[in-house]
Amino acid sequence: MEDLRLHMAPKRPVPHLPVLGDMTLRLGRVHEFCGPARRTLALRVAAKLDGPVIWIRPGWQAERLNPEGVLPLGVEPGRLIFVDPRRAEDILWSAEEALRCGAVALVVCELHALPGLTPVRRLHLAAEAGAEAMGTAPLGLLLAQANGGVPGVESRWYMTFAHGLKEEDGWRLERRRARTDPPAAWHVDARGETRPLGAPRGTG
Repeated sequence: MEDLRLHMAPKRPVPHLPVLGDMTLRLGRVHEFCGPARRTLALRVAAKLDGPVIWIRPGWQAERLNPEGVLPLGVEPGRLIFVDPRRAEDILWSAEEALRCGAVALVVCELHALPGLTPVRRLHLAAEAGAEAMGTAPLGLLLAQANGGVPGVESRWYMTFAHGLKEEDGWRLERRRARTDPPAAWHVDARGETRPLGAPRGTG
């Protein structure tokens, strides 16, 4: 029998984006950011990528990003394209279409509620389709309130302000879920430098 391995294309290495210290994100997939500083973390990711960023948020949500807070994180406010769906069902649909179109490297979606597993799988497939369209894999970020808990994401990251952490300014970053890496935590200072901390307080 002919060796079928001769017809198998070699697997391409999965591209990862370095963000902060040991924090990396697999491109072409959807990740969850939660906690009080989830938007700050998303902007840190945007600063690592070029081109426009599609930022989807509920149209009825009163909170908006402050341009004065965006610039210090290395993101020009003009790069952000805001999409404000007025209907709840259009939020994930907008994220799916943005990932599939292959026109941007980063899609950020602020969630009003935790989605089910099937919509998240559709987002992963849309990111794969976008990778074929643009030649490089787009990245999807789902911003969830509190401790998050979106099913089926590639990884889950929690970020909060490091008040009282040895009187240092900055943030506490936790990797709470990842397919290949264990839970871990770091302190992040204002310059984006990191140092390891103890194990995260909550995972899952």
